[in-house]
Amino acid sequence: MSERLTRDDVVKVAYLARLDLTPDEVERATEQLGDMLEHFADIDALDLDDVAPMTQPYPLVNVMREDVVEPGLDRAEVLDAAPQTEDGRFRVPPTGGEA
Repeated sequence: MSERLTRDDVVKVAYLARLDLTPDEVERATEQLGDMLEHFADIDALDLDDVAPMTQPYPLVNVMREDVVEPGLDRAEVLDAAPQTEDGRFRVPPTGGEA
């Protein structure tokens, strides 16, 4: 078990998170979380001063196309295909029970 994490810590956090853990689940969570903290401590101990920070392991760049204006759909044709229209717009049923 981790020296950084006690059973009481897990019980307190479970209470704050409103988790109803059985005694077996508390023991298992204490062990698993303790193992995680030990692993993080191992990572913290690494000398990473010469390692460049990165956000992506592959050298990706954004692939952008030219911003070219192209003709869109004909408004009247699109509205003609709608089940209901009103004042040149789509009419949709009310949401949330409002009329």
